[in-house]
Formats: sequence, structure tokens, C-alpha cells
Amino acid sequence: MNTESNVFEKSLSAWMEYNQELWQVMSDNMGKQNPLQQVINEQNVEDFNQWLQALNQQPESLIKQQTQWWQTQLQIMQQSFGLDTSDGQDVVTPERGDKRFVAPQWQENPWFNYLKQSYLLFGQSLQNTINETPGIDDKLKERLSFFARQTVNSLAPTNFVSTNPELLELTLESNGQNLLDGMQLLKQDLAKSSDMLRISMSNEQAYKLGEDLACTAGRVIFQNHLFELIQYQPTTETVQKTPLLIVPPFVNKYYILDLRPDNSLVKWAVDQGHTVLMMSWKNPDSSMAAIGFDDYVVDGVITALEQVEKATGEVQTHCLGYCIGGTLLTCAMAYITAKRMKQRIKSATLLTTILDFSQPGELGVFINEPIISALEQYNLTNGVMSGHMLGTAFSLLRENTLYWNYFVNNYLKGKQPVELDLLYWNSDSTNLTAACHNYMLRNLYLDNQLIEPKAVEIRGTKIDISKVKQPIYMFSTRDDHIALWQGTYQGTRYLGSDVTFVLGESGHIAGVINPPSANKYGFWHAGKQSDNAEQWFDSAKHQDGSWWQHWQQWLLACHNEEVPARACQTEEQPGIYDAPGEYVKVKI
Repeated sequence: MNTESNVFEKSLSAWMEYNQELWQVMSDNMGKQNPLQQVINEQNVEDFNQWLQALNQQPESLIKQQTQWWQTQLQIMQQSFGLDTSDGQDVVTPERGDKRFVAPQWQENPWFNYLKQSYLLFGQSLQNTINETPGIDDKLKERLSFFARQTVNSLAPTNFVSTNPELLELTLESNGQNLLDGMQLLKQDLAKSSDMLRISMSNEQAYKLGEDLACTAGRVIFQNHLFELIQYQPTTETVQKTPLLIVPPFVNKYYILDLRPDNSLVKWAVDQGHTVLMMSWKNPDSSMAAIGFDDYVVDGVITALEQVEKATGEVQTHCLGYCIGGTLLTCAMAYITAKRMKQRIKSATLLTTILDFSQPGELGVFINEPIISALEQYNLTNGVMSGHMLGTAFSLLRENTLYWNYFVNNYLKGKQPVELDLLYWNSDSTNLTAACHNYMLRNLYLDNQLIEPKAVEIRGTKIDISKVKQPIYMFSTRDDHIALWQGTYQGTRYLGSDVTFVLGESGHIAGVINPPSANKYGFWHAGKQSDNAEQWFDSAKHQDGSWWQHWQQWLLACHNEEVPARACQTEEQPGIYDAPGEYVKVKI
């Protein structure tokens, strides 16, 4: 008994000591008032009041929902505690993909089974009430639904020791050591957080760029104030005459396309006989606050195209743009056309790219005048939009799988973050310059100017994406929550190009990084051209295997001529230093 008492006293003493340290760290790092959060809170209060007014005007709708809730709640109680004569199946079950309640205790223990189902019922009932409330517009419903989901998921019984049977068992078995270990991890994360808690998803010391990740052999052949240009070493004796330039998103680091050798799109393309060149964007700081979107087009993409010609001798290039990199690439094509410049782009591949911003996915809940104005002011004050803040915000779009599961694993189970290449990349954030982010927020997301002829100006030149005539391969993914595939499909209607639209399985990252060797996700293609995305889907053919091979055949159909392989380093063009270069190594 004395031994158990000593263990308890030791744990309690350590707990109190950690508590004092945590409060100090929180006060130092997260105690600042965030104007952006204030605006979001004010917007939520206003939305909630409008919702209550609408409910008060139609009380029968609320009464109906409450009656259904009470009836289902009674069924849950009877089923959980064996008071009914049914087959014992749960009345309310988690949605597909919800892994929070997989531990057997949630099913076997009547109390925790009841708690689980009651919680799920509350969340579903709240969402149903919002969706069925008459008299409020769709945008208001979207915001109410999103923030209601955030609140409900933050209060899940899985997130608390006292209401999570798995955590209770672990805490008792370890005499609370899991909580002490978790508090230490929380302290470390708080120390590197500012406006928002940045939960570690991966061991940040697990990988080294150039050795473990981003290790495809190549050479940085050009550098300016915005990007480094990497040319990769060929692995075949001959290569395609037309080189391939990749424009990654400047909101992330490029090596999502060059993780490990077995899942690197870069290495795979090199092995197929392409001369691959990659733009590696500089991670901006406040000194680059005035760098705007048009700078990324002209000093970025256009300059890169000129350097590709210099390095390979080829005037025209196949280009691939990923996410906002695809938007940037499209603007570059329209700019080249508007300026009547030498046409350097033979074809364009756009991956999960938004052109029509009327359907921005769940980001749409933040696209309104009060929040955009607050973000603009935040950016102007700080010079950049913090990549850490942006990363946390994106994680909260999929809060159960990208936020709260790590909260539970790290802080309540006391486990160290895992070592996973994708999570390491996801945590390796980049900032956005104030001018560029503000332009994107207002001109693209809020005002949706890109689809309007000559509404967007690049360095004083009005552009029109309907003048883009190059063949385009547009790849989107079915479960993408950032760039909804229906929206990306709709965006292709504004191009003057022959568009091959392909829809992959899975999401924004996993659907793209889908090597043939994995044999994991299939895709849909060859749908009948239609103004309606769903009609295209209904007529499309499903094919097993990676879209990479389908894309390769499309590229070869655009131009299939081989030349001797091009070395990435010669006496005439020695380059600067080996890949992955220096810009990608800069951390926030």
C-alpha cells in the first residue's frame, strides 16, 4: 500500500510541476490576442443568432427534431443496457472512416456503448437541425454546419481520459505515466506554437532531405529570389525531346512529389525517359511581404521556362502544376498568350487545380468579407501568413484524422509522434507572402476573377484563360476536400483547350501520390463531355491501377520523339549545387 501511495504522490507532484510549466509556456506563447480569431468568433455569434431567429419563426421544425432525438435516445438506452429484445445492433453508428471508436470497450461495455451512441446522435441531430432549418441561405448553413462539427468533435468522449475506456485502462495500468509523458509532449508543442496549438504529427528529426527524402539525383541549375530550378539526372540512355517542368504549390515544399524512391513521381517520370525539372520555391519571410501573385507568375514560372530552354535547347516544354501551382501555371499560359510572347508550353497537366473558385470546398466557410479583411490585416501586420497557422487550419478541415487523433495519441496516450514521410512533409510548413496571400484571398477566392475575361492583371497585362489553347490533362480526386472535383471539372469549361479530365480515387495527396507499384487506387476517365460534372462521372470508365501510366500515354500522344539523354551537369553548365538545393531546407 505504501508503494502505491508513493507512486501516486510522485505522479501528483510531477503533474503539478508540469502544470505550472505549461501555464507559463501558454502565457508566453499563446496569450496574445488574435484579431483574426476575434472576427471568426464574432461571425459565429452573428450566425448563431440568425439561426436561433429562424428556429423561433418555425418552432415546429425544432420540435420535430427534438422529438426524434428523444425517441432515438430512448432506443439507445434500451439497446445499450439490454432492455430491448432486438438483435443488439447499435442504433447509431459512426460514419464511414471514423476510427475513434474502434477499441472493443466501446462496444462491449454498456456504459461506454451508451456514451458513444448518445454522442453520435447529438452530432447527427445538430447537423440535421441546421440543414432542415427553413429561411436561412446555403452559405450560412455551411458555416453553421462546419463550426458545429468542429465543436462537437472537440467534445468527443474519445478526447477525455474520464470518458474514454481505452485511456482509462492505460492510465490505471501505467499509474498515470502516459499523462505525464503527454504533458511533456504538450509542453514541447506549446513552446513552438503561437496563435494556435501546433500538434506534432511526426518526429521532426526522423528524416534528412537529400538522404531520406527528396533524394532523386539532380542539380540546381538556376536560382533567383523566388525559386531554385532543379534538373534531374537521367536514368535512361535516351529521353523525350520535350522536357517536363513541374510547378509545385508555393504553399508547400516541392518534395511531396519526391518523397521516397518507391513513391516519387519525380523519379518515376525520370525512369520513363523524361528530362524532369522542378521549381523549388523559397520559404518567404517578412522581408518578402511585397512579393505578389504576379511575381510568382513572371519571376517564377515564366523565368523557369526560359531557363528550361537554356538548359535543354528546347523552346517548348510539357508543364505540370499541382494545386495552386496549377492555377499559377494556367495564369502563366494566359499571360504568354496576352503578351504574344514565344509560346513555351506544349502541354499542361493540372493536378487538383482550382480555376473556378465558386466551389472552394470547406475553405468556403472562411470566404466572406469580414474574415478576408481580418486575414488581410493579419498578413500586412506580419508580412507573411504563417505556414504553421495555415497548416493547422488545413488540418482542422479534417479534424478527427488530422488533429484530434494526434491530440489523443500524443498528449493522452503519451506516445511519441510516428515516423512517416508524408506526415513529416505535412509538418514542414512554408509561409505565404502578405501580398500574394491577400491577392489570392480577395481576387481569386472571394471575387472569383480568374474565370472573368481580363479581370485578372499580371504585371499590368489583363489575362483571359479562355485564350489558353494547349492540350490539358486535368487530374482531380474524388475525396478531395480542398479542391472539390466537381469544382475543378467546372473550371475546365472556361479554358479554350482540349481537356482530358481524369478523376482518381482517394484525396488531395494520397490520390496524387499513387505509384503503379502500390496498385492501390484506381481512376475514372473517358467520360462524355458535359457541362455537368456528375453526368461526366456517370459516363466515365473506371480503371484499376495508377493514373501515372495513363498520364504517361497522354504525354507521349502529345509528342513522342527521343533524343540522347541530357546530363544535369556539364562543363558548360556546371550548375550551383546538388539537389535538393538550399531553399527547400529552410524551415520556419
